Formats: sequence, C-alpha cells, structure tokens
Amino acid sequence: MQKILFLVITALLTVTCLQAQPAVPEFAPLPYAFDALEPYIDAQTMEIHYSRHHRAYYDNMLKAASGTTFLERGLNEALAEIASWPEALRNNAGGHFNHDLFWRVMAPKAGGEPQGKLAEKINAAFENFEKFKEEFKKAATGRFGSGWAWLCVDTDGSLFITSTANQDNPLMNVGNRKGIPILGLDVWEHAYYLKYQNQRGSYIDAFWNVINWPEVASRLERALAAN
Repeated sequence: MQKILFLVITALLTVTCLQAQPAVPEFAPLPYAFDALEPYIDAQTMEIHYSRHHRAYYDNMLKAASGTTFLERGLNEALAEIASWPEALRNNAGGHFNHDLFWRVMAPKAGGEPQGKLAEKINAAFENFEKFKEEFKKAATGRFGSGWAWLCVDTDGSLFITSTANQDNPLMNVGNRKGIPILGLDVWEHAYYLKYQNQRGSYIDAFWNVINWPEVASRLERALAAN
C-alpha cells in the first residue's frame, strides 16, 4: 500500500513540475518542401530563409531568454510586453514569431481570393479585394529597408494594414498601432533577392499566388475570439 501511495505521489509531483515549466516555442518543420512554392518563391531562397535565417532567430531567442521569465506565459504575451525586455529578445523573439506565421500563411497551389467572413471583413475595411491588395502592396513597398507588411485584427474586430521595421510586429508594445496579425509578408531582402533582386514589387505581386487564405481565415476566427 505504501509503495502504491509513493508511486501516486511521485507521479503527481512529476506532472506538477512539468506543468510548471515555461512553454518553449517549437521550431516547427516547414509545412511543405523547399520547392513547393515555385515558381513564385524559389527553393534556394526557401532553404536559406528557413534553415539559416529563421533557425538563427529561434536559437538566439532561446539563448537570450535563458535564465529569464520571458517565455513563462507564452510567446504572444511576452511580445506584448517587449518594451520591458532587452533588444536581443525583441529582435530574435520577433524574428521567430514572424517567420513561424509567414510559413503558415503560404501554401502550394494556393492564392485566389479569400472567402466567407474574411472576405466580408476585407470588403468592409477596404471596399473590395483589389483595393486591399493595393493598400497592402503600398505598405510593403513603402517600408524603407528591412521589415514586414501585415494584415491585422483591431480590438473592435475590424481589419487594418500596417508595416513594421526589422523583426517588430503588431503584437509588440513598441509600434504605432497594436493588433493581432493574421497575414504577414517578409520584405527583408533575404526573402526575395536571389530571385527578384531589387524588384520588391514583383516579389509582392508573386506573393498573392501562394497565400493560404484558409489559414488566414482561421487566424481571423482565433483573433476575434480573443478580443
């Protein structure tokens, strides 16, 4: 009986200890092959971008977070308070979050136009899909230097477009406008230079052919539920 009681207590303590550990974000596998987004995004760029750039952000995030409470409440919550943390965490945690979203809002044999509630929200905010594309491209081409263009959900459930520098994102409390990003485009040169050189606009035009609209719609639903 004492042995059984000891095993039960040990099991409970083990579960408690595991639950108390901070959640470490996963460096998730790319959801498709490196060449799956050809001809719009080339395989060499994808391999370098995911395996080297993103991996470096992830590894450096874990290194910078080591010995801190940064990840205890989850990455999203940590990013929302990023102004209180060192720049190394801002750059690398932002880089990991941004790239993890970026891979998932793209897919092979995708593109087209959004449907359902997402389409309704886009039409309400931008009048129609074509004007949305124009505004998004304007944000992406207008970002001087390195950064991102975003489609976000505001606190009232409406959509807005913004851009951020470097590896910042709209979750962070360092920008002009906070929101929940549901679509992001990386406009750092390493995301497109091998194929498009200095033609960022051509890269943005190609992006519409690989957007995973069902994933963006799913992120919209989660964002609306969280507001």
